[in-house]
Formats: sequence, C-alpha cells, structure tokens
Amino acid sequence: MAKGDVKKAVLAYSGGLDTSVIVPWLRENYGCEVICFCADLGQAEELEGLEEKALASGASKLIVRDLREEFMRDYILPTLQAGAIYERKYLLGTSFARPIIARHQVLIAEEEGADAVCHGATGKGNDQVRFELTFFALNPRLKIIAPWREWSIKSRQDALDYAAEYNVPVTATAEKIYSRDRNLWHLSHEGGILEDPWNEPEEDMFQISVSPENAPDTPEELTITFVKGVPTAVNGQELGLVPLMDELNRIGGKHGIGRIDLVENRLVGMKSHGVYETPGGTLLYIAHRELESIVLDKETMRAKDRIAIDYADLVYNGRWFTPIREHYDAFVRSTQENMTGEVRFKLYKGNAIVIGRRSPFSLYREDLATFGPDMVYNQKDAEAFIRLYGLSMKVQAFLK
Repeated sequence: MAKGDVKKAVLAYSGGLDTSVIVPWLRENYGCEVICFCADLGQAEELEGLEEKALASGASKLIVRDLREEFMRDYILPTLQAGAIYERKYLLGTSFARPIIARHQVLIAEEEGADAVCHGATGKGNDQVRFELTFFALNPRLKIIAPWREWSIKSRQDALDYAAEYNVPVTATAEKIYSRDRNLWHLSHEGGILEDPWNEPEEDMFQISVSPENAPDTPEELTITFVKGVPTAVNGQELGLVPLMDELNRIGGKHGIGRIDLVENRLVGMKSHGVYETPGGTLLYIAHRELESIVLDKETMRAKDRIAIDYADLVYNGRWFTPIREHYDAFVRSTQENMTGEVRFKLYKGNAIVIGRRSPFSLYREDLATFGPDMVYNQKDAEAFIRLYGLSMKVQAFLK
C-alpha cells in the first residue's frame, strides 16, 4: 500500500501512550487527515481531557460514542450466558471489547468518507487480529494501518521518546509503564515488572479492587437476580445493565473479588503474563453458573460446557463476526428461557461464597433428594439399575 493513497483515516483512540503517538505519526508518514474515535465502554475518568489531547496531537476531530449499553447487551451477556472462560481463568474483558470498537470504527469510516482504519495494537499481541478480522468481516474495502508493524518504534520507551519529541502528553512513565485496558467489565495490566511471571504485582497497580488483606473484616451478603439469563437486580433493587455492572464492581471490588494473575497463550504463538481485575464479572459468572445448576438438566449442562470452550476460543481469537458464533448464540439463548431466579453470596476477603440459590423453574426436588422417608423414590429400584449399569464391567471381569 502506497502511503500517499490514504486520504482520511479513523484511528481507534484511547489517549494512552500508543494511540497518542500514532496521531502525529500518521500525519507525518501518510499525510492524511486523522479522525480519532473513542468508544466509551466504561473507562470512567480516562475519557477526561481526551478531545483536547487528540486535537493537540494533530487530529481533525474526536468522536466519542457511549456504547456501554450495547457492550453489555450484545457482547458481555452472550459470552456470560455461554459460560465462556479462556484457559480456565480469563473472563475475556479485552477480547470482546475489540469487536464492538472495530464495528463502530467501520461505521464512522463510512459516515465520514474515510478510506482507512488504524489501530494501536502491537505486532506481538492478539488485538491486531481482533481488530482486523472485524474490519475484514464488515468492510474489507477499507485500508488497514497498523503502525506497530511499520514504524521504527520498537518498545514502550521508544514511544515515550517519540511522544516527548512531538510534545504529546502521556501519563505513562519509564518507571510505571503498565499497558492497561479498562472497560465496564474489567481492568487489565500487562508490561513493566509483569513481564517476569515470577514477580508479584505491586499493590498500587490495582485500581478497582482492594487486596483481600485490606478488605472488610465483616462478611457482606449479596443477592443477584436473573430473568431469562439476564441479571436484573442486586439485593432486590432492579437496575439497568450498566448501573448493575457498576454496582457489582463496587461491591466486589470492596471485598477483593475477581483478581486474576494469568499466564496465557496468545493467538500469535507466545505466552504472556497479565493481571486482571474483574470484580463484578466474577460475581456474575459464579451466580449464573449456580443458577444453571438447579435449572438446567444434566445433558444440556454438558453440551453447554463443551460449547463454552470453543466459544471462549473464538472470542479470544477475534472471530466474533462469524456464523459459528451466531449458531452457538442460538443454542445458548434457548437454554436461558427458564434461567430466572436468585443466587445469594457471602463476600469475604477475596472469596465469593455461594450460600443459596432458588428458581421457580428449579429441577431440584427436595422430596427426591431427602435422606428421610419419601413416597416418590423406591430405593430397591436402584439394585436393578446398578446391575444393568455395571453389566459391561462384569463381563470384562469374567475374562480375567
């Protein structure tokens, strides 16, 4: 691609170190107009002063869209309901944020008459794949610019030096140079001392959760209500999706819930070490799983568990806009029809202890499970069942 071919580019802009230096770099190397786009996914105070910074860096405008409701409804909830967890721990907070950003980036490019889209993902990470597969799926005619695969900047220190040269204000420093991604669902931390997986994260790195040691000494009870698989209330108070997520983050963060230290396998073939804070998301995953335990039959739960692994992989690997994800969603939605009920927790120093679950559609029958006398289950019937169930084992034993 000849650099002069680009007239106008839409940059996925966070105001962090990488995207801040991309603005002057695009103008210098492509000579194109740069429109910065920021998706409000719940970054809170990170949005403050963003327009001034973007314009001062050389952008022609900054477009901010509040996508928090869409993010919760169309990306977080399907992944939660699928039970998707990547490599046993990761609740996919960055993974499903990229397709919604890239989708609106494409929409803005079409609205603004831009001929290119640009992202600040490095050539070593997963995000480059997530952005670009979305671009391919939604508008393959747009040119894609990935500065980390082109420029001479090879490290975060190089980026800091470039920012200083072009007077671009950034908050990162050589001492505290974590790469962070924050949204309504989580806050991730990479880089810096975390590049050595033996190092314990510094406590001042954490921003939305306290350490379990510093959490309250008194347990707190919490109840989450679901209607057809959708969380609708906290402690009996009905809330919209966004305020509900904020409330669960507040409560979970206060008790040190949802801190994850993970070495994960990146799509590009290397391992990486990250630390994640997902207080509200952790509570929702546990609550949803516990409600499923009394509502879903055994075969459906097993089928969901098998799909959950594949679903997590496709989300992590950037394949959100694919037919297979839509097919999985159709199955998962059908399993949520009776997922109405409540789950009760006791929160204490990093632990989310489930102490109750109930549903009008519960398949749990106390009259069947009781150890007392009952008129429903004849225990003598178990003998014939066991004989048939173990028949193949007896046959094999006779051969010995």
